[in-house]
Parts: sequence; structure tokens; C-alpha cells
Amino acid sequence: MTRSWARWLFALTPLPILAAGCGPVERPGDTVTTGSLYEEMIDMVGLTKFPEPAYRTIQYSSYDRRSRVPGGPDWFANSDGFGNEPVPGFEAVLREPDEEGIGQYLMADVAGPGALVRLWTAAIEGTVQLWLDGRSEPVYDGPANDFFHKPLDSFPQSADLHRASLERTLYQRDAAYAPIPFARRLRLVWTGDLARVHFYQLEVRKYAPGTRVVTFSPEDLSTYRETIDRVTAALADPDANLPPRSQSDARAIAVELQPGEAEDALSLEGPAALERLELKLEAPQISRALRQTVLHIHFDDHPWGQVQSPLGDFFGAAPGINPYQSLPFTVLPDGTMISRFVMPFERSLKIRLENLGNQPVAVTGSAHPVAYDWDAERSMHFRARWRVDHDLIADPAAVQDLPFLVAHGQGVYVGTTSILLNPSPIPTPYGNWWGEGDEKVFVDDDLRPSLFGTGSEDYYNYSWSSPDIFALPYCGQPRNDGPGNRGFVTNYRWHVLDPLPFAQSIRFYMELYSHERTPGLSYARIGYHYARPGVADDHTAIMPNDVRALRLPEGWMPAARMGARNSVFYQAEELLRGLRLPIQSGRLYAGERLPVWRPTARGDVLRLRVPVIAEGEYRIHFVARLDPNGGTAQVKWDGEPAQLTAGTSTVDLHRPHRTLLRNYTLRQQQLTAGTHILEYVFDGAAPGVRRPEFGIDFVWVQEVR
Repeated sequence: MTRSWARWLFALTPLPILAAGCGPVERPGDTVTTGSLYEEMIDMVGLTKFPEPAYRTIQYSSYDRRSRVPGGPDWFANSDGFGNEPVPGFEAVLREPDEEGIGQYLMADVAGPGALVRLWTAAIEGTVQLWLDGRSEPVYDGPANDFFHKPLDSFPQSADLHRASLERTLYQRDAAYAPIPFARRLRLVWTGDLARVHFYQLEVRKYAPGTRVVTFSPEDLSTYRETIDRVTAALADPDANLPPRSQSDARAIAVELQPGEAEDALSLEGPAALERLELKLEAPQISRALRQTVLHIHFDDHPWGQVQSPLGDFFGAAPGINPYQSLPFTVLPDGTMISRFVMPFERSLKIRLENLGNQPVAVTGSAHPVAYDWDAERSMHFRARWRVDHDLIADPAAVQDLPFLVAHGQGVYVGTTSILLNPSPIPTPYGNWWGEGDEKVFVDDDLRPSLFGTGSEDYYNYSWSSPDIFALPYCGQPRNDGPGNRGFVTNYRWHVLDPLPFAQSIRFYMELYSHERTPGLSYARIGYHYARPGVADDHTAIMPNDVRALRLPEGWMPAARMGARNSVFYQAEELLRGLRLPIQSGRLYAGERLPVWRPTARGDVLRLRVPVIAEGEYRIHFVARLDPNGGTAQVKWDGEPAQLTAGTSTVDLHRPHRTLLRNYTLRQQQLTAGTHILEYVFDGAAPGVRRPEFGIDFVWVQEVR
């Protein structure tokens, strides 16, 4: 055994049988198979113990290879997959480009035993070959984009699976979680043109030498069909298909707190584990209270809670109530927040709630304890310690690494949330994007980070600075106000199949790298992890100023820069010409004013008269509000159905539970100087909407030069 692997294995001893009702029995040293890896995709109990067999998680990506020295001249270099980067974003050049520019490049070459556990790409051209264990034929040889997005679909055996069930479970946004174990070697080779787009990330578990691993075969998809079907069902709806295993009665929680008060909400004796936690907060100003009511969870008499977080932020969807479902967390429309992270303790657990706000709050809910055999060598406490920086200046000329977690000791990193207030006045993702920065995760004695990413949204499994609201088992964006990525934004990612074990230390950073200089940005974040007793981190206690009420900038107006360059903006009320509509106020809206149209019958028409100053090529954009009362309308331009870039002439402005601003763009067209007519023809409302509303914030005319 080498010294490096000894560090990983020094704490590992045979695991006692888990208590009944607390999950499947683990047997240390069991062989790793395709089936066992699928089981791990929903095994919340397994995360509570330092892994055996031991492994490290490493990532290969198209990050800019000039970034070599932390803090050095090129540490924030950003040529990471668009093409024509100064240094090819690969491990090696295997064959120089031919006369057509096609070369061959090494993405990864990993000595086994190991397992490929995550793939991601924004876009990648060319082809890839995946070789396992030095076999004479690759297990995959085909389009790179297909492999990174849907790696199982090319195998005929995938026909035995419920193909539709793979979407949004194994295939999550721009990532794929379809584990591929290998006993001796994994080698992934890309053939393509370096001048073309080639973003990529792949994560690999590298097991300790001697670990028994059965190498993936396409036949595994048939062999483990029932396992895969069961796992995908649980991922698709964990509330229904991953219920608590505990048979004991839930413990009720009910606390009322005046401003400045703190109170113990629950105490439990161990050994045991908290399998499920449900909380709901009530207050006059609910969004503010969710940030200013702090959750403390103390395990085994620790003086500072291993969990210290604003209540709403802890559940991954703050600020406010933003309903979503993921594997470990659910937020319901009524404000009930559910955690499925298993939280073991040897002697005691205490939940304490603290009101740092200026209004009374009430918190109710329940806790589900379950029997758990605490393993003195491997069991870990759950930790989630929130941190925030207010009044940051995001600046592409002054990029900085923001710490999410800096900890010394032994543990496993299992998840991340970023919760921002982005005040940029540019109304487009190209311009108001906050997340150009890469994650950099140093584990133990890393000189090169174990994870070096290609962009914040890439880490969160999406791409191209998308403002889309989405919620998947391991990743999501439950809030993004808009337009573009302006306003309050929340992203999450859970490392369940790809956790990051650390034996000595972990340093998790994410670059703050925006498209343009943006003062006044607020960035809160949590690095969720399990840790052995004795882990020390850089957390500082949450103070009232940390949880101060945040508001969007006063009286903002859109700026004609970057993606909105060459544009003239018109407030919608300026274009009504004689029609008086009620105005709703709010800092979300440009100028804090939103005219609201309330049609009463299908076919009702709202007309805006849009001036075009000079003849030329233009794109016409409008920013509309999406909310629970929004309706559907056909958009017309100068009396004809408009051709929107989304490929339709209809907009549906109904969104349950949220209020958003979104850009809609008409296809580029030649326009004459003068007044043109933009019309909205009411086409109906969602069931249950009795008084449909249309809020058009502003229209912008963009000259194409």
C-alpha cells in the first residue's frame, strides 16, 4: 500500500450492520458493479459514512491550460472550449491536425479501478472513443455530443429500459449521470477540429488499488434493468418514491420567536439519525423572515451548530418560497420545506432557531428520527454553514476566487448552492451574466485542483448563461428573476453519485467572473458536506448585518450595452397612445412601473405603437412579466403574426408560484422609418385564472449593424 492510499484508508474498518429501517446493509469490500453504482444514486444513508472502498473523485475538463499557478498571471484565463484556445484543452495531443484541421486528443486516461460518474457539455463537435481495460474495441465510438448528453442511448440494450424515464433522471439538463465502472483503465479520445466548439467535463472515481470492480458492459443495462427503473423512479419523484424508512413517530416542532429571540426547537438522544426534517415558517414578510431566521443544528454537544444557515437558504431555493423538488430537498407551494439529508449523531442532536429580524416569526414542522449505529471510525456529521459577501464588485478585469468551504480534516463534500442578488442593468444574458467563473476544488495535497471547471453554470449542469427555471434531482435553478440573469438568482447541485471525499482537507472556490463590472452584487453560498468529528473550517458566526434585507436597485433602467448594444428602450406605457392601464409598482420593473392589461374575452387586443427612427435591419424585443395570473396571447407585428426567435408567434405568460421578467425577440427584419404596431391578441388563460393579466415592462428596438 502506498503512502497516498494509506491516507485514504487509515480510518476504514469493517462497518457494523445499519439499524433496521435505515437502508440497505453495507458490506465493506463488496465488488463495485454497474448495479451498485446505480443504487448509490439514491442512497442518502451511504453518504453518512466515509466511503469504503475508498476513492477520490477527479474531473477532466476543457479548462484553460494556462491556469497553472494559483494566483499567478493566467490563473483566471478563460479560453476553455470555444475553440482556437492558445493551449489545447486536453491532456495530450495524440495526432496533430491534418490538412482539414482534424486532430486527435486525449481527454482522459485513468488507471483503474475506477468509475465514470458524470459527463457534461454545453456543445462539442467531433467524435469520441471510449476504451475500457485496454480492450481491442471501444465500448463507444461515435458523435461526442451524443456521448456526453445521452451516453446510454447508443447501446441497443438501452431499449430494455424505459427510455423516457432516463430524461430528467440520468440525463439532467446538460449533464449525464450514467455510471460506467472499469477495473483496469479508462481512456477517452476526442477526434475533431480545435477551431470548433469542444466544451467538456467528465468526473471519475479513482478507487484504492485492489478494489474489486466489474467493468461496464452494455449488457449491464439488461442485467440491472429493474435496479435502473427503481432508481430513476425515485429520482423522478423522491417525495412519492423515496419515503422515510423510519417507522417511529415524527417529533413535532413548534416555535414562536420575537425579534432577537432564539429557542431550542428539538432535542434528541443518540445514537440515532435525523432522516427527514420538515419546516414551515410564517411571518408578515415571509421572504425577509426566511433569510433572517437562522437554523442551527448541533450534533453531539458541539457549541457551534454544524448546520448554521438562514432557514430558506438551507433548503436551496431562497430567497422567498420557490417550489421545487430535488433528491435531498423539496419546497412545496405552501412553504413547507423538506430535507432528506440523513444526519447521524452519536449522543445528541439539538435544533435551535434564532430570529435576527425585526418581525415575529413562527416555525412549525416535524423531525423523523431513525435508528442508526454510529461507527466510531467512519460515521460523519452533516454540515451546512452559510456564508455571504455583500456589496461585491464583480469585474472581469479583477476576477476573484470566492471560498465556499475551506476545511481541514476528513469528510465528504455533497452539495453546493449559490444565492445571488445581481443588480446589472443590462437586460440580456450576454451582459448581465454573473457566472463566467470556474469552480476550483483542491482536495488534500492537490497542486492542480481535483475539479477545475469551465464556468459556474457548467458546474451547475447547464450552459450558455441560461435564465431558465428548472429543477432536477441533482441540479437546478429554482429562481432567476430576469430579464436575462438580473435580480435574485439561485443555483444548486448535489454530489450524490459524485461526492468528493477528502482525507486531510478541502478548499472549494468558485470564481466571481462577470461579463462587465457590476458593483453591489450579493453572493451567499453553502458547501454541504459530511465531516468526521474534529474537522475545522473557516466559518464565522452569522451576524444580523449578514442577513439584512436585500432589495433590487431603486429605479433601474435597462442599459444599451453588450447584448443590448445599439438599442433604444421604450417604457410600455409610453407606447399606449391614449390607452390608460393600471400601473403596478415594484423594483423588479424598469422605472419601478409596470402597466397591466386585463383582457376579458378571447380576441381582445392590446396595441403598442413602436417608433423606428431610421430604415434598417432591426430586432424587436419586448420584456414581459410571467406570473400566476399571466395569460396566453398571439403576438402580431404590423398586423401579421410575429415570428419570434422561439419559433412561434404565441407567448404563454402563465407561471405558477413565481414572478419573472423574460425577453421575447422577433426575428431580424428590415423595417422602414416610422411607427410600427406591436399587438397582443388574447388567446386564453390557464385553468383557475379568473382575471388574466398581461404585464409588458418595456420594448426595445435594436439596430443590427
